[in-house]
Amino acid sequence: MHSILVIGAGKIGSTIADMLHETGDYAVTVADSSAAALSAVAKDGVKTIQLDFNDAVALQTALKGHYAVLSAAPYHLTAHVAQAARLTGVNYFDLTEDVATTRMVKELSEGASTAFIPQCGLAPGFISIVAHDIASRFDKLDTVRLRVGALPQYPSNALSYNLTWSTDGVINEYIERCEAVVDGKLREVPAMEELEEFSLDGTRYEAFNTSGGLGTLCETLEGKVRSLNYKTIRYPGHCSLMRVLLNDLQLRNRREVLKDILEQAVPATMQDMVIVFVTVTGERGGRHVQETYARSIYGQKVAGKLRTAIQVTTAAGICAMLDLLVQGKIAQKGFRRQEEIDLDTFLANRFGRVYAGERLDGDKIKLGAAA
Repeated sequence: MHSILVIGAGKIGSTIADMLHETGDYAVTVADSSAAALSAVAKDGVKTIQLDFNDAVALQTALKGHYAVLSAAPYHLTAHVAQAARLTGVNYFDLTEDVATTRMVKELSEGASTAFIPQCGLAPGFISIVAHDIASRFDKLDTVRLRVGALPQYPSNALSYNLTWSTDGVINEYIERCEAVVDGKLREVPAMEELEEFSLDGTRYEAFNTSGGLGTLCETLEGKVRSLNYKTIRYPGHCSLMRVLLNDLQLRNRREVLKDILEQAVPATMQDMVIVFVTVTGERGGRHVQETYARSIYGQKVAGKLRTAIQVTTAAGICAMLDLLVQGKIAQKGFRRQEEIDLDTFLANRFGRVYAGERLDGDKIKLGAAA
C-alpha cells in the first residue's frame, strides 16, 4: 500500500480521503489544524494528525515516509506544503488555482527526484486535459474557449449562487489577474470582465474572466493559438452583483469581511452541478471547423456519504492523477502539467471515470450532451 498524506480535512480533503481509503490500495492519513474537522474524517484505517501548517518543522516531520502528499489546504498555505515536499523527497499534488503559487511550485520542482503535479482539480485540472486533447486534433488552431461552472441546481437568491466550494478560493478567483492568450501572446487580463452569455441545453448562463482556471495551458499553447481564455459560468446577473460588492463597496480590499458576508448570507447546498464546456476552432483538413465538449456532472455518494458535484469532481481529479503516477503513466519526477495527460487514459481511470458519467461504484450517472 502507498502511504498518502492529505493536507486539509475540509469538504474536498475529506472527500479525497474517502475516495482513496475505499480502494484499499492506499494508507491514508489526514492532517489539519482543527481537531473538530479531523474527528469528522477519522475512521477505521484513516489516521489523523493535528498540525499547524505554518510550522515548517512539524510539516516536514509529518510528510516524512509518505509516498505522496495531496494538498487540499487553502491556496495561501499551498506554498508551505510544496516546500516541505521538496525538502522531504515526497511526491506532491495540489488543487490550487493561484497563479503565483504554481509558479513557485514549478521553481521548487527543478532538479527534484520526485514528481510535482499542481492544479489537479476541475479547473485548473481536467479542463486543460480536455482542451489540449481537442486542440491536438487540429492542423492549425484559432480559438480555444474554456468555460466551467459549479452551480446550484435550484438557484433561489439574488446572486443565483450557493456555496459549494472554498469561499477563499472563489474570492481569489474573482480578484486576481487572469492569464489568457491574446493575438498569440500570453497576457494578463482583469477578473470579472469580458462578460458573455450563452445557452446550453435550453438554460441561459453568463461567463466572465476568473483567475487560475487555465493552469499552465497558456504557456503550452502560446504561439500556437490566436486566442485562448477561461471563464467561470454563473447564472445571469451574478457578475453584476459581485462587481458591486468587490468594486463599489471595495470589499476586494477586505477579503475577510467579504468571506464573512458570503458565508453568513449565502447558504450552502448539496444540490449542485458542474458544467464543463470547451470549444475549439481552427483548421482541419483544409476546412475551418469547430469542436465542442460539453458535460453536466452531478453529485453522488462516496463511502456512503453524499458529496456535491464540485467535491466529487475536484477530488476525483487529484485522486486520478495520483493513481496514474503510481501506475507509471505519468513521468516520475519534475514538474508535470495537466495537459500532458491523455484524455482517454484519464477517463479510463477508476477515479477519472466520474467525468465520463459513471459513479465510483461503476453505475451510470446523469450526463449532459456532448458534441
